Amino acid sequence: QWFKRQNMGILNVLYPERCPVCHGILKGKNFVCPSCRQKLPYIKEPKCKKCGKEIEKEEQEYCRDCQRFSHSFDKGGAVFAYDQVMRKSISMFKYHNRREYARFYAAEMYEHCRHFLKTCNPDVILPVPIHRQKKRQRGFNQAELVAKKLGKMMKVPVDSKYLIRREKTVPQKELSRQKRKANLKQAFKVNKTNRTYERVLIVDDIYTTGATIDAISE
Repeated sequence: QWFKRQNMGILNVLYPERCPVCHGILKGKNFVCPSCRQKLPYIKEPKCKKCGKEIEKEEQEYCRDCQRFSHSFDKGGAVFAYDQVMRKSISMFKYHNRREYARFYAAEMYEHCRHFLKTCNPDVILPVPIHRQKKRQRGFNQAELVAKKLGKMMKVPVDSKYLIRREKTVPQKELSRQKRKANLKQAFKVNKTNRTYERVLIVDDIYTTGATIDAISE
């Protein structure tokens, strides 16, 4: 244990953890700078009862997307609106190897989606898989990193091998809603296994139209 602590101390000096908002070096045990926490775009009530997006009017039950289109998942939850702050944070996480940000995202999910997570009561957490070629290039699957941190907090197992992304699809952000759905058709499959789950929690980094979560749910 002493040796492990010493190694961690050396690593923190050589590769200090950084704030997921300003990307400056963190002090103490904070996951985010105290001043940066004020900039976080938390999703507030009223929220869509289906996907968890923030909506404008209290009398509305669902967002525009969920009013117009049906989903194959039961319910969704989210922590942050995808504004400029989170866009930059996620970009650093995914494309600049800031893997330590995963603990921040997971901790925020656990804290701010506690009721939703308790209601889900999942048998397992399934991270959205990325294509093996993309994983080789990036070195990791961002959804898997967050799912594993969240799983430890929830004391729920994470199965990273249950789902396979068999098609290298065009990035979803470049497509319209209809093209997103077509792009993901047949993109995922369940790995050959005897395991079955009754209730699953699917974890991904960004939710836009729900096309990815729908494809996996189906």
